[in-house]
Amino acid sequence: MAIALDDLTAIDVHTHAEISRDGHASLDPELLAASAKYFKGHEHRQPTIAEMAAYYRERRMAAVVFTVDAEHATGHPRIPNEEIAEDCAEHADVLIPFASVDPWRGRAGAREIRRLVTRHGVRGFKFHPSLQGFDPNDRMAYPLYEAIEELGVPALFHTGQTGIGAGVPGGGGIRLRHSNPMLVDDVAVDFPELAIILAHPSFPWQDEALAVATHKPHVYIDLSGWSPKYFPPQLVRYANTLLKDKVLFGSDYPVITPDRWLADFANLDIDPDVRPRILKNNAARLLGLGKDTR
Repeated sequence: MAIALDDLTAIDVHTHAEISRDGHASLDPELLAASAKYFKGHEHRQPTIAEMAAYYRERRMAAVVFTVDAEHATGHPRIPNEEIAEDCAEHADVLIPFASVDPWRGRAGAREIRRLVTRHGVRGFKFHPSLQGFDPNDRMAYPLYEAIEELGVPALFHTGQTGIGAGVPGGGGIRLRHSNPMLVDDVAVDFPELAIILAHPSFPWQDEALAVATHKPHVYIDLSGWSPKYFPPQLVRYANTLLKDKVLFGSDYPVITPDRWLADFANLDIDPDVRPRILKNNAARLLGLGKDTR
């Protein structure tokens, strides 16, 4: 069953598959515990994809689902992308599969990207530069971007600080500098037709993210990972004006629920005409889910 766009209240472009069918977690226990502590008050339950589908179906929402492949930097095996795609396909009325391929896989990773899209119906790709240990503008990742651009699907980059490794000695080896959105600006220049999503309010580089998104026509911003009540004022201002067609609802589920996010978003000073764009229409257009809904 395809997504019935008119029946949806929102599209959450940022959710995590954190547990595999056989119980394998997406992160090692130390990093997972650090993330849970960083997002205070969250017990970090790890729902299955079937449970995620039921959760979003109940709320009349669709959700983009992905894991992070950071095996080179962390030594922790990933959840198979094929498994996530297959499980999402069983719930195609509400779930949209993205995948993650470690840039350190090089040209083998580019071949995997092509296979995931053409054979498994993957609709986009997630990168976490800090966790994966690379600069987005490192040429080693360019074969992957070339494949993603050719296939016409988006690339979503974590930007800004991360709760993963927070409070662990040395941050668990995770370097924040890899997630400066200005590094993604080079990618937007070198791959001008590549649709790029800068994930999260990009603390401490919020202004850099806004500059890239206003300057490069195919760069978007998702609002996941933060409660809207903590959004920087310049992010709210740009979302209401210059970027009203390029800002996307994302929760970061399960670490932040869409229920909590939407409750706080309801109190944010957002123009009534812009609100449905952020919650659904911009994502629907970017992901090719229906007619142009501007």
